[in-house]
Amino acid sequence: MSPETQPQRPTTDGPLADALLTMGRFLRRGKTSEDLRSLFLEGGRSGDVFYRDRWAHDKVVRSTHGVNCTGSCSWKVYVKDGIITWETQQTDYPSVGPDSPEYEPRGCPRGAAFSWYTYSPTRVRYPYIRDTLQTLYREAKAAHPDPVDAWASIVNDPEKSRAYKSSRGKGGLVRTTWDEALEIAAAAHVHTIKAFGPDRIAGFSPIPAMSMVSHGAGARFLNLVGGTLLSFYDWYADLPVASPQVFGDQTDVPESADWWNAGYLIMWGSNVPVTRTPDAHFMTEARYRGQKVITVSPDYTDNTKFADEWVAPHPGTDAALAMAMGHVILTEHFVQKRTERFQDYMLRFTDAPFLVTLETHGDDLVPGKFLTASDLGGAEASAARAEFKTVLLDQAGNPVVPGGSLGYRFTPEDEGNWNLDLGDVVPPLSLADLADTTESAEVALPRFDLAPDATSEHVGGTGVVRRGVPVRRVAGKLVTTVFDLMLAQYGVAREGLPGQWPTGYDDPSTPGTPAWQEELTSVPSEQAIRIGREFADNADRSGGRSMILMGAGTNHWFHSDTIYRTFLALTTMTGCQGINGGGWAHYVGQEKVRPITGYAQYATAGDWNRPPRQMIGTAFWYLSTSQWRYDGLPADQLASPLARGLFADRTTADCLVESVKRGWMPSYPTFSRNPLDLCDEAEAAGKEPAQHIVDSLTDGSLHYACEDPDAPENFPRVISVWRANILGSSGKGNEYFLKHLLGADSAIRTTESPEGARPRDIVWRDEAAVGKVDLLMTADFRMTSTTLFSDLVFPAATWYEKYDLSSTDMHPFIHAFTPAINPPWQTRTDYDLFGSLAERVSEYSRTHLGTRRDIVASPLQHDSADAMATPHGHVRDGLPLVPGETMAKLIVIDRDYANLYERWKTLGPLTSKLGMTTKGITYTPDQEIEYLKHMNGTVTSGPYAGSVRLDTDKRVCEMILAFSGTSNGRLAVQGFRQLEKRTGQRIAQLAEDHEGSHITFQDVQVQPRSVITSPEWSGSEHGGRRYTAFAINVDHLKPWHTLTGRQHFYLDHDWMEELGENLPVYRPPLDMHRLYGDDQVGSTRTASGPGANGQTEVTVRYLTPHSKWSIHSEYQDNLFMLSLSRGGPTIWMSPQDADKIGVRDNEWIESYNRNGVVVARAIVSHRMPEGTVYMYHAKDRTIDVPIAETSGMRGGIHNSLTRILLKPSHIIGGYAQLTWAFNYLGPTGNQRDEITSIRRRNQEVEY
Repeated sequence: MSPETQPQRPTTDGPLADALLTMGRFLRRGKTSEDLRSLFLEGGRSGDVFYRDRWAHDKVVRSTHGVNCTGSCSWKVYVKDGIITWETQQTDYPSVGPDSPEYEPRGCPRGAAFSWYTYSPTRVRYPYIRDTLQTLYREAKAAHPDPVDAWASIVNDPEKSRAYKSSRGKGGLVRTTWDEALEIAAAAHVHTIKAFGPDRIAGFSPIPAMSMVSHGAGARFLNLVGGTLLSFYDWYADLPVASPQVFGDQTDVPESADWWNAGYLIMWGSNVPVTRTPDAHFMTEARYRGQKVITVSPDYTDNTKFADEWVAPHPGTDAALAMAMGHVILTEHFVQKRTERFQDYMLRFTDAPFLVTLETHGDDLVPGKFLTASDLGGAEASAARAEFKTVLLDQAGNPVVPGGSLGYRFTPEDEGNWNLDLGDVVPPLSLADLADTTESAEVALPRFDLAPDATSEHVGGTGVVRRGVPVRRVAGKLVTTVFDLMLAQYGVAREGLPGQWPTGYDDPSTPGTPAWQEELTSVPSEQAIRIGREFADNADRSGGRSMILMGAGTNHWFHSDTIYRTFLALTTMTGCQGINGGGWAHYVGQEKVRPITGYAQYATAGDWNRPPRQMIGTAFWYLSTSQWRYDGLPADQLASPLARGLFADRTTADCLVESVKRGWMPSYPTFSRNPLDLCDEAEAAGKEPAQHIVDSLTDGSLHYACEDPDAPENFPRVISVWRANILGSSGKGNEYFLKHLLGADSAIRTTESPEGARPRDIVWRDEAAVGKVDLLMTADFRMTSTTLFSDLVFPAATWYEKYDLSSTDMHPFIHAFTPAINPPWQTRTDYDLFGSLAERVSEYSRTHLGTRRDIVASPLQHDSADAMATPHGHVRDGLPLVPGETMAKLIVIDRDYANLYERWKTLGPLTSKLGMTTKGITYTPDQEIEYLKHMNGTVTSGPYAGSVRLDTDKRVCEMILAFSGTSNGRLAVQGFRQLEKRTGQRIAQLAEDHEGSHITFQDVQVQPRSVITSPEWSGSEHGGRRYTAFAINVDHLKPWHTLTGRQHFYLDHDWMEELGENLPVYRPPLDMHRLYGDDQVGSTRTASGPGANGQTEVTVRYLTPHSKWSIHSEYQDNLFMLSLSRGGPTIWMSPQDADKIGVRDNEWIESYNRNGVVVARAIVSHRMPEGTVYMYHAKDRTIDVPIAETSGMRGGIHNSLTRILLKPSHIIGGYAQLTWAFNYLGPTGNQRDEITSIRRRNQEVEY
């Protein structure tokens, strides 16, 4: 029978399906095909009415997504009958120009599906409260009509308090009214302020750039209350500590269009197609321009298929590879020959030619401190801030004190000299460049790459390598240059120098060589040599267009700072920083608030009170979740083999306490008593509050809260979470959060630190605190792991339902949010939520608080004279307490709690009186204030009559844009002219052609607007240039914000020396076997303990990388993603590891370590290297999570197996670039060094 005559049969699932489809003729007239697949309608265009109706719409609204994906993409949102129907990408971005791909169309499949969440089953539509708490509160309210008294009666009763805290995470959320929810929230705030202090209130909301008003409204409320805003960048471990260490700046990076300009691109720990989807095309298209692309990752990642070469080091060993590449570059471009461009760059823009003293350490010489003018004697030593003016030599061997160092930055007499102009001075890069240098000396340098021998496993694989450098005596001190030390550190031999040097690239016996790194990383030495050589050769031939695009894969390790310093050494020694198409390009989040000055003024409430309380998030969670009780990591176990004993008998927790007491890092709560009461005590004693505190600390009647974090008076009492899902995403040590912070059930599997391993400087209470926080309140548009543990849940508007602003690192545009619909059901914008809360707090404060004086302990601040609090980075003991020098500054603030709401929605007087300071430049927005009075209107009555109104989110947007140089050319020019006075260099021309430009909110609603070049950032968009960091420094000789004013290879703080990290160095991942007694990676044994049944378990590295589908504008809790994936938690593992424990793909496994338990399905894949597993982060613990055999409780989330570990180098402060600023410097919430054991479990799971 021919095909033409074959009868057509229905191609459905059987007779029942046929019958159902056939019945359709009664619902819609028309002719059905024999296979029941097609329906034919007659009657003109009525046949396609369904399709035309499907795509019809009433309006299209431009908006964007407030997510930390760095995209900041502009979207068309289609609305029909008041319902959002779909979204598509906008295509009207300003052009990049004829020589580059455009930014449009920007977007990704995640963003194109976001509107699903508007009407999804997981949408939070109404306020919710924990039922136990609701019952307790209503009973309390009946007995105590005042809401504050009612709340106090609950939290002061241990049984009542325990009842609702222990029910967290066990369901029981019930609908409530906005009125009741706000009443409870406001009562909790007022009671906490009154009883314990405003610094016992904390708020967590990350990434202001993704929705500035939404973040700022809550931050402003907290800062007016006197509460604590927690940092996020360091907490996420996204903050690269190496950036402040090297640049004195934090994550200023190229926009993605500048990738197109690179001639050589290494993607190192950044999986661009997954995590930077809208921008990946710049990388893929640049290959057609001749760009070579290298991917460095231990697994076969999504970006590997776009690369010309894949480099696969063992996880966490990247620094060894980078050092070997540096060894090649230094050998071939600085020793075998001097590449002119590289040498010139190193002399002008790095600390390489500066002199470092050599000091005795036992029988050895070791690198010491930078030589400064204070060491020279005479006029140089008597100059202002001579201890912070570093020294180099001229060609005659004479010491020269060049401008540009920190000592020139803030002194009035040095105005005009803070610049990088060396004049006629051409310093020698090496002392060997001077003909009359005849001496050399062997210096001892630490190494951390050795395998520990059987008798000294407790100190790890450390050792000392001794290598020679040329030396001279200057002002009686033995010195060498930073460059000479770099050659020694990298093992680059020069004729005539003593020491242990490799015989060539193929010598693995000593650190630095390609052969040495191969034994550590498994990367063939030939590949390391080739890539290092190509990277440098391209930089030379292209004028600096070699780029390293880096991210979380290399930045989430404990020693991420040492890893990144080896990367930055490559881009710096090849002259790539500040060059379009070159330098570092670190992307982990949407960090860049382009209109930063206006945003900061609003969010910090700097128009009403200064300074804000801003806290290092990692330390806050480390103490408040009591993870310090389990840590016990001896600080000296991290120390150099050449250490001087600074960390002896101390844990890393003790280092944190010292840092706080010295004023290096913030700590809130600060003192063991209410700061409002301390001010009252001082007044009663006839003292200034600062002096009262100093006296009380001195006589021992007052202590720092971090010295006793388990004391009830030091608990955080109220925590607000908005625009965040901390328990489903970033909460390292999830089980510790559940037990100690929340008082919920947890699966912690370890014991607390035994005597002898406990902190020396923290009070140890035999009974650990459980359930510290009285109120956890969360605002979100979907049900998450965090909302499920919250006491109050507020329904938040989504990004298509509000006015706001967004910007990103990835492109130079400012985007607007515009509501496509009004917030549905009972949802409200974050702005409206915090406005309502502020209004209610004001109401209750009239009875309970009124006007009070508060005192804020503000740490020594970066970009201020505070950076000169520690001459030579020498940490001295026994100094008297002097606020702002040897301890935090103590600043009194008047808080008018009764008028808090009026202040929250009004521009305060300090903006006009004190100006606005960003990165050391103070802007005077006098004309802008007058403009805002006209644009926003003024308050008509009351105590603040005549002030600018900020009582709508649109008006706040106008304020942010008016007060920022990036969106207001007048302020940009004003800032540059201040900078010109300080530097003596012509710079203002970068913004003068935009002096009359002012980007308004209406402008960005119409179309994305490119920002104006401003001193708020270090790059330039002038003349259509693609933004790259530090272009202003290189082109206009503006110093970096560091000790020398240049980019640093060398760090001379005492703690850096103690850790052995003066110079870039390879440090392997933490040895958890040595430090905590965990099993060794790769080992197998018979499982024991609860749930074990003789199975084999394998110990592996446990990494939690970024997932494409479980965070940002698409999560894993919708039907699409559940259908495409395994439908719940999964762990990726190699076939080799799966074979060891007898697991096949998709079978259930249990993963467990000292921190907790996870139950997941195994994804067995050849892309994974043996010995390493992945559990992608931010998959909520809400879908398909069975009961664990190991714990008897529901299996955990990805962070159930992690915990917080502090590194002392991250908490240095008060010295040059190592001085704290919010989200600039601080301990990271790193989690990549963790290991876990995995076994196959019973495949019959229960829920």
